[in-house]
Amino acid sequence: MKTDTLAMAPKVSTVPARAWLVVALLCVVGCLNYLDRIMITTMRDSIKAAIPMTDAQFGLLTAVFLWIYGLLSPYAGFLADRFNRSRVIIGSLFVWSLVTWLTAHATTFEELLATRALMGISEACYIPAAMALIVDYHRGATRSLATGIHIAGVMVGQSLGFLGGMIAENRDWSSAFSVFGMVGIGYAVVLVFFLRDAPSPAAAESPIVKTEESVRFGEAVRNLFSKPAFSLLLLFWALLGVVGWLIVGWLPTFYQEHFGLPQSQAGLYATGYFHTAALVGVLTGGALTDRVSRSNPRGRILVPAVALCIAAPAIFIASTTNVLTVAIVGFVFYAFTRVFSDTNMMPILCLIADDRYRATGYGILNLGSCIVGGFGLYAGGALRDAQVSFSQLFQVATALLLVCAATLFWLHARTNLKSET
Repeated sequence: MKTDTLAMAPKVSTVPARAWLVVALLCVVGCLNYLDRIMITTMRDSIKAAIPMTDAQFGLLTAVFLWIYGLLSPYAGFLADRFNRSRVIIGSLFVWSLVTWLTAHATTFEELLATRALMGISEACYIPAAMALIVDYHRGATRSLATGIHIAGVMVGQSLGFLGGMIAENRDWSSAFSVFGMVGIGYAVVLVFFLRDAPSPAAAESPIVKTEESVRFGEAVRNLFSKPAFSLLLLFWALLGVVGWLIVGWLPTFYQEHFGLPQSQAGLYATGYFHTAALVGVLTGGALTDRVSRSNPRGRILVPAVALCIAAPAIFIASTTNVLTVAIVGFVFYAFTRVFSDTNMMPILCLIADDRYRATGYGILNLGSCIVGGFGLYAGGALRDAQVSFSQLFQVATALLLVCAATLFWLHARTNLKSET
């Protein structure tokens, strides 16, 4: 057993000079990725005033994005496994930024829904390719921290989501979409000159085969699902997606209705405070996990499992209190601990999946998370129309977090892991 544990331990190797530059470049892309998709949730009142719709329809705007994003994620990940990861990333950024700009010109619910669907298509290619590119550069000792830093960029985008509500109140709801769409288009041009794939397989410690002959979509799916641990990981990520998207999608409205806050202040608490805590969480979780995994490779599973056991009671307390400060602290604490799972998802996948199919595997995980999460968002809106309280919805989220933690503990105890490469 001791020999097997040492074999699975992360190898200490020299990180290529470009490895941290790639993480830094992708942090900005991740920021734009989530800012463009999430800011719509902070301008609910402004959008509904300009384009009349029910709460269920407003929930559908995010749900349809998630369904399409999730459905296309496996194939989008496969494109990154088969072809050039960096070019897939750049193309995705350019197209979704163009769609963001087009969103500003929507005048009916149907047009707004169509742009959200197009954004789901264009953003699907980014996350699997970006996460795979990062672990291509970072093998072993820096893997969780590197993915955590990238996710921190994502959290910055989520933290800035309150700008949507603020701009909508002071100007017009469409202004933010116009500005950030143009920023993304410009940054895509910049990346053409700086973003490159990892060193060739011959120069890497563990070959990453990326030829058209060796990577087939059907073969990748069969290979991944031949491992029971992958199916268990998919269940975990899908349930965690329900919790994550339910809270992100409806937390601004919860603050408005439960505490009578104005749109801009509710948006600040639901995105600025919340995602700042998550940003600190992914960095802390990444660094802590890398340290633990030096002596215990299963630490990449154990650390997020323990963190979820802390996150569950935090969200229960936050959703049931009538004291604003307690609610803010509770949701901030949930945000800090829940993202330990985010920073370790790709590293855990690397312990299970064939190296050739990492992006495809992550895309399939995204499929489970987004499809199930999208149904959760839409169901939340429908239940709200039926006068079900947010406290009751978030109590269900608490129970799901405990199920997610139990799933990771099962994976930690029962799964044979391969060495990190």
